[in-house]
Amino acid sequence: MQLLRGKQVSGLRTASQQQPRPCLVPRHTQRRRVPSVRAEFIKNDPPKSNPAPAPVREETTVPNTLRPIPTVEAKEKAAPSTPPPSQDALADLQHLKELIETASKAQEIYAEYTQEQVDAIFKAAAAAASAARINLAVMAVEETKMGLMEDKVIKNHFASEYIYNKYKDYKTCDVIEEDTRDGIMKVAEPIGVIAGIVPTTNPTSTVIFKTLLALKTRNAIVLSPHVRAAKCSIEAARIVREAAEAAGAPKGLVQWIDRPSLALATALMKDPKINLILATGGPGMVKAAYESGHPSIGVGAGNTPAVIDATADIPMAVSSILISKTFDNGVICASEQNIVCEEAVYDKVVAELKLRGAYFMNKDEVKRAGQTILKDGRLNPDVVGQKATALARLFGFEVPASTKVLIGEASVIGREEPMSYEKLCPVLGLYKAKDWKDAVAKARALVEFGGHGHTSCLYTTPGNKQHINEFQSEMETVRILINSPAAQGAIGDLYNFHLDPSLTLGCGSWGSTSVSANVGPQHLINVKTVAMRQENMLWFRAPPKIYFKRGSLDLALRELEGQ
Repeated sequence: MQLLRGKQVSGLRTASQQQPRPCLVPRHTQRRRVPSVRAEFIKNDPPKSNPAPAPVREETTVPNTLRPIPTVEAKEKAAPSTPPPSQDALADLQHLKELIETASKAQEIYAEYTQEQVDAIFKAAAAAASAARINLAVMAVEETKMGLMEDKVIKNHFASEYIYNKYKDYKTCDVIEEDTRDGIMKVAEPIGVIAGIVPTTNPTSTVIFKTLLALKTRNAIVLSPHVRAAKCSIEAARIVREAAEAAGAPKGLVQWIDRPSLALATALMKDPKINLILATGGPGMVKAAYESGHPSIGVGAGNTPAVIDATADIPMAVSSILISKTFDNGVICASEQNIVCEEAVYDKVVAELKLRGAYFMNKDEVKRAGQTILKDGRLNPDVVGQKATALARLFGFEVPASTKVLIGEASVIGREEPMSYEKLCPVLGLYKAKDWKDAVAKARALVEFGGHGHTSCLYTTPGNKQHINEFQSEMETVRILINSPAAQGAIGDLYNFHLDPSLTLGCGSWGSTSVSANVGPQHLINVKTVAMRQENMLWFRAPPKIYFKRGSLDLALRELEGQ
């Protein structure tokens, strides 16, 4: 299939995947394309006669063989496609209990599988998800009316192939570590049944990611899709489940709620047979997960500040920020929400932003934007994942068709300033800092206001260790990225191979979450430690012949090192 770090992906090749892997860095200054989409789609699905397309506001980059996806103005956006309301709440609750019971019984069988069996199922499921990445992306955009199809293709690709390549050799069954000399053995056991909460912003990629992790760790999973993303989420789950079962997984290991609702999501999280909750969604949903009484891994809100200091490479910094903020129209929670720039280079940064397609709103436009972005003190869902041009019309003004992002200059951080909030759309706040210390103080205030624990960015000279150390010391975020686009950098394995790839980003205790890392299979297993008796060496005055107890030699040599 595609290449990763110069090596071919062993065994993950499918007949429909012969093109090079799409790059996860969109061309923000050019028309966005996915090079291999046309060839793969023609191979997989012959073109069908197209229905009469809806009016399209702007030129689309979707291949002609795909049914056009109308880009509707935000203020005229059609109502989200939602499943029919439940006719019998009691019947839905009973059906949910049956789903959980089925998943639980399947997991009891799966818990006895060997590492070889699990790896074969993991591989088959990942290949199937990767092969369906284009169609799933089309479905997600059509249903949610959020984001960009080509970028969702890339996210689906990341959630399947990148995750497979990272963890294909990771041990998750039986003995995973053993040291016979020191008498330590570690044994992995599955957690049980996982409740997977799926957001509307990244529905299909989140489903793929969570189900693959569950399969890799011998867990069952019951998914609760978002109401506005039910169809595409269920289709992604169906594809993974069918591939897993065809490879030998017990039937019923992957389940989902057919007609999702807040009541059913809450009931799922509180069910006594649920052993762990993977919650990705709004603050209310994450809070409900932690109040369920079950162990939970939640994702806190992101309000990533990008600090540009006086020594930074300005073109690189601005390019990276726009690459990140325009990706999938800014729906990734790790993407930059505000730029904090030192006064010494402020004018250069502004000029570079304008050169690369940013539109600077005047004071009246900033006010209009703020009144629309926030609704009753919360992010207005109508702005999430919309293009900059559509947002401008929603705000009540026009911008050039080439506009990539809207920028509002601000000076205040807090509830009275909408620009200081998390904005899951191509809108950025811009703050001018008097000097380096002021820039760090503003960045910390932004993190503490709306994104405690998530992600922060610094653009500086790579050798500027003083600024890097001071920044990491002040920022209370799990991910501190240096000279990297936040959206792509935070999810790992792209701008730093030592940051684990993940679509569930823990925020630590700062963000009221239980994990301060990118979530992976290591978080979905119980590890038993078997410790043999190995007494520590006891120092005492001994005769000429000295005898050591078994296991004490290693400790003694370490204590004597350097003497």
